[in-house]
Amino acid sequence: MELDSPTLTSTEIEALAARIDRPVVLVGMMGVGKSSVGRKLANLLHMPFIDADEEIERAAQMSIPEIFEQYGEDYFRSGERRVITRLIDGEGNRCVIATGGGAFINAETRALICDRAIAVWLDSEVETLLERVGRKDNRPLLRQGDPREILTRLKAEREQFYSEAPIHVQSTPGPHARTVSKVLKGIAAWL
Repeated sequence: MELDSPTLTSTEIEALAARIDRPVVLVGMMGVGKSSVGRKLANLLHMPFIDADEEIERAAQMSIPEIFEQYGEDYFRSGERRVITRLIDGEGNRCVIATGGGAFINAETRALICDRAIAVWLDSEVETLLERVGRKDNRPLLRQGDPREILTRLKAEREQFYSEAPIHVQSTPGPHARTVSKVLKGIAAWL
């Protein structure tokens, strides 16, 4: 389901928060706004926010670019799957988790998220992604060539996996509050 509708009232948000009985997990491309949207969403729902990438770095005691450089993407994805499993199992039923862009591509991780969480695909146009990822130089996959070509290719390759998330929200340029509102509406409709 893809949604674009008016904002929920604070009373509706409180009622929605009371109905959520599992983690809300945001999936989608790098730069789509999973962490920014996730923080705002968690705040509105009075839930803890967890950035899976930060948890991976904490567990590995290395930055994600360092993990990619020293051990490669396969090693990183394996660790990412274990960390996301721990977050879903360990944090209980009420939290918001932002995953890395490639996390949902792993079949085991995707099945876990779809089975035990509320999966929300944040989607965006490549132009918006380019503008957002250009703000930081911490994306190992974008260091391997032209960022526009890489993002276009990754988006095309990954959409079939992201589309398995039951809630699909388009993230547009501008304030993330609009995307947060669409996520809230999507969760309400899904529940």
